[in-house]
Amino acid sequence: MRGKHKQQGISLVGLILAIAVLSMVGLLAAQVLPTYTEYRAIVSAVNRAKAEGTTPQDIMKAFDKSAEVNYISSISSKDLLIERVDGGLEVSFAYDRKIPLVGPASLLLEYTGTTSKSGQGAAQPKTE
Repeated sequence: MRGKHKQQGISLVGLILAIAVLSMVGLLAAQVLPTYTEYRAIVSAVNRAKAEGTTPQDIMKAFDKSAEVNYISSISSKDLLIERVDGGLEVSFAYDRKIPLVGPASLLLEYTGTTSKSGQGAAQPKTE
């Protein structure tokens, strides 16, 4: 008689479940990644606009130009909070992105940013 060998490895059901979980994570990542990419473009545009502008109007115009070039649609220059701090201008922003998942379930991403050295922006989220 042969000795019993304990089978090792993953079963077909386990493989199917693993693929299902990985595909759900992949779909979620595919929906979140563009919003994060746009957030990074907004941060870059805000920093560039602050460097180019000396007045709030200059900063808003520079941001609008960058937003048009970088296809930024989540916020506009009207959503920027520009404050005078210690003789300089600080720019901050906040906005929400809602990603519908399944049925009533959705994912809410809250993005904020500022040019302040303290990292404390005073902007309130713009809800879509």
